[in-house]
This record gives sequence, structure tokens and C-alpha cells, in this order.
Amino acid sequence: MTDERRIEVKTPKGTFSVWSRKVGRHPTRKLLLLHGGPGSSHNGFQIFEQYLPLDEVEFYYYDQLGSHRSDQPDEPELWSVARFVDEVEQVRCALDLDVQNFYLLGQSWGGLLAMEYALAHQEQLKGLIVSNMMSSAPAYGAYVENVLLPSMDPAVVKELKELEAVEDFSNPRYKSLLMEHYYQYHVLRMPLDQWPEPVMRMLEHVNRDIYVRMQGPSELGLRGTLADWDRSRDLGRITVPTLVIGAAHDTMDPEHMKWMAEQLPNGRSLICPNGSHLAQHDDPDHYFPGLLRFIDDVDNIH
Repeated sequence: MTDERRIEVKTPKGTFSVWSRKVGRHPTRKLLLLHGGPGSSHNGFQIFEQYLPLDEVEFYYYDQLGSHRSDQPDEPELWSVARFVDEVEQVRCALDLDVQNFYLLGQSWGGLLAMEYALAHQEQLKGLIVSNMMSSAPAYGAYVENVLLPSMDPAVVKELKELEAVEDFSNPRYKSLLMEHYYQYHVLRMPLDQWPEPVMRMLEHVNRDIYVRMQGPSELGLRGTLADWDRSRDLGRITVPTLVIGAAHDTMDPEHMKWMAEQLPNGRSLICPNGSHLAQHDDPDHYFPGLLRFIDDVDNIH
């Protein structure tokens, strides 16, 4: 069963609306999905309909403010972590989610947002899933620089660095090099001509204004307003049951994500051996059974 709706969100710049859609139905397993970006969209989650039994999990697509089907105000001051956390809380209230049923899953930037939400409002959570996101932007940048880039063709890395040095990020050559030598190995491990249509739509609808402001123009680490973000020392404060999902070929360091789970009082990790940053697409046979097992375990505790 499905249900699409718009939710009003109050902000310092006025009231706007965000798009959401409910899929499935279950009284105690309601999963809110936080997409990546920032400024991306729900499309990368559409594969969930193929793998989550709709009578076992009720889940919600949701485009964050500024993204795809939601309002897109030209208000740069709204693109802050604290404001997005407040938005998620307003969405939770509108959807009647609470500690008896509320699971929150964030992927990539959504994982960062999910951690921040838990630090502010974990009393509302039944379970937390951080998917393909490290707890430190500087550590992520170091992993790209010290591990991923040295594994690539040195000539390609040299050209990428030269383009970044002159901030020529809009150069088609920059995107082409990334897609051929980086994305299809660490973002989605499939030949580019086989990437699923929803993933291509997700890439097409990215709000670049939000993305560049927060993530930064480079694809090789965080360089925007999130450049110094680090919650590694605060993981011990997240006491709600938490699953950290990573992947062996991820843009994010899988060892760091294992470490994160060890810092969380009620944490566990799932590393998808065949997956990358979009592990739900390139390693669904590990991603979804692990996610369902976690939800089952938490449900049995309550």
C-alpha cells in the first residue's frame, strides 16, 4: 500500500513543503529514509521496494527541502546541519513516528544527518541505521587521499588534481574521469551503461547549490561547510540500537565504519563484501538481509 503526501516545514525563512511517500504497512517497523547529497533525492532508495517485504516493513521516501520533489527555496542560510535536523524532527512528528516504531536510515550525507538527529533526539528512535558514512569528514578525506587515489592510475590522478587546482569542476573531462576511474569502482560497481535508471535520475536531480555549499565542488572529500565535521568523539552518546553499514569498495573507509560500531554502546556493523558506496544496488544480497536482521533483533527486544 502506498501513500504520497506533502509535509509543511517551518524554517527561519518561512514555511515550505517537502514531499514524502509511504510504502508498505507495519505497526512497529516504520523506516524513514534520509537520502544523500546534500541536495540529492529519494530515487537511490527505490530498490528497497524489491527487497523489503511490504508486510514486514513500512518505509518512507522523503526528499529533503531543496531536493527534487520538495520546495527549492533560494535561501542559502537554510543549508545547515542544525536546520536539516530540525526538518527531520518536523517530518517525524507529521508522520506520527515515535520510539515504539521509528527506525531512521541515512545513506551518505543522510548518514551524517541521521547521526546528528540521534544526538539531538534519540529519545524518539527505536533504531538507527548509518549507511555508507564515516563519523569524520577529515578522516574521510584522508582515506580518499591516502588509500583510494593511490589505487588509481597515476596519470588520471594527476589530471584530476590539475583540474581541481584551477577549480575547473564544470569541465566535462573532470566528470568523465571520475565516472570512468572512480565512480564505477567506488560509488556503484557496475559498468556505467548498466547503472539503474533510478540512480541516473538521482544524479540528474541533484541540487548543485546545496551540494556545492555543503559538500564542496570536489568529489574527492568534503570541502564545503561540512569540511571540519567530526562526531567521532560523540558516538558513545548514541545509546539507541545502531547498525553501521559499509562496503569493502566504498568511498568510505570500511575499517572506520567497523570502528564506529565499536564506539556505539549498542552498535553493530555490516560490511558488504561486494559493495561500494551504493551498496544497496551492487550488493543487495548482503545489504538487505543484514538490514532486516537488525530490525528483527531490535523489534524482538521491545
